[in-house]
Amino acid sequence: MSCIKGFWDGEDQRRIYSCPQCRQTFTPRPVLKKNTMLAALVEQLKKTGLQAAPADHCYAVPERQRELEVSRLNIQQRIQDREKEVKLLQQEVEAVSPSANKAVEDSEKIFTRLKRLLQKRSSDVKQQIRSQQETEVSRVKELQEKLQQEITELKRKDAELKQLSHTEDHNQFLHNYPSVSQLSEPTDSSSINIRPLRYFEDVTAAVSELRDKLQDILRDTWTNISLAVTEVDVLLPEPEPEPKTRAELLKYLREITLDPNTAHTNLLLSEGNRKVEVMRQQQSYSSHTDRFTDQSQVLSRESLTGRCYWEVEWRGGVDVAVAYKNISRAGRESVFGQNDKSWSLYCDTDCYQFMFNNIKTPVSGPRSSRVGVYLDHRAGILSFYSVSKTMTLLHRVQTTFTQPLYAGLCFYFVGSTAELCKVKKTEVIPDLMCQML
Repeated sequence: MSCIKGFWDGEDQRRIYSCPQCRQTFTPRPVLKKNTMLAALVEQLKKTGLQAAPADHCYAVPERQRELEVSRLNIQQRIQDREKEVKLLQQEVEAVSPSANKAVEDSEKIFTRLKRLLQKRSSDVKQQIRSQQETEVSRVKELQEKLQQEITELKRKDAELKQLSHTEDHNQFLHNYPSVSQLSEPTDSSSINIRPLRYFEDVTAAVSELRDKLQDILRDTWTNISLAVTEVDVLLPEPEPEPKTRAELLKYLREITLDPNTAHTNLLLSEGNRKVEVMRQQQSYSSHTDRFTDQSQVLSRESLTGRCYWEVEWRGGVDVAVAYKNISRAGRESVFGQNDKSWSLYCDTDCYQFMFNNIKTPVSGPRSSRVGVYLDHRAGILSFYSVSKTMTLLHRVQTTFTQPLYAGLCFYFVGSTAELCKVKKTEVIPDLMCQML
């Protein structure tokens, strides 16, 4: 109002007054009234810490308007960018569902064929067993009949001989003796093959062996299938951050057991295949292609993908490792850390040492008889922790894993032990924060 009154005071001589905004002229000079809408807006601005611009700041309005235009352009650009992202995500949604549906359909067809194949093989085995059963039963019954006929003939001949032996007339005795004393040829004893009462146990053993092989194949293949499913690349928000406390690590706790088929023969497994000890004498393990033959090592039964955490209690110098399934089972290339298929942390009372592809890296940190291992397979993260009253990060690896991993243990001294710990997810130790080195 002050601004407009000052402007009109300069036009008093002309007696023509114009609006500073629309330039409309007035005669006589209008009486100005308070703009209630603008006044309410100004009061609202004052409440937010802004002040109404004084009259001499009117010329700043165009500059502020240009700034507002720039802000609007930025906002509009961000809106366009977000709309494009929304469209991309929608395209992902539209692409994922048909692909998933086709994968489910194809998988069902494949498993249905496998099921039919197994059913046919089961039917074939059943038919062969029944056929062999009939053959064996017929053979035995035929021999039974022959033997029974021979018994009857022998009994009849025995009766005749008995009667002849009581003949008092010597002439009659000598006359009848040649015909009565002659015996028919006995049944060949070699044709009576008495077999142990385990006629078809070999069949059961063969089927059991087939089952074990199928289970091994399905177990290894299933990990690859699971890995392929979990690594489907979809535009999603950033993954959860890497855990920093033991409580966060325990969210990914994984129960792990050791595979006896991989254990070196001087390793004794116990505690439900969670504990292992190095023995002087060899253990009576059956032969298996997965068994380590040159180094005292063992792998886990479970494959590891996704995010996993486990802890190992060790004594006497132990390698805590992860490895691919196809690591060599013999020779130097089979030792954890001395190839490109395994990652190993050597733990001893006076040192730690990390090894990969035969490259040794000294590791510093507090000594502890327990080591924690964290794996984020998809992110390619492998971390080793010293676990005691505090948790300390010993070594962290950032790489790319191309296959499912298996937990591994390697030993160098007789009497050394290691155990995959049973840890409760609610277990707490003092000072949960991991000290990052």
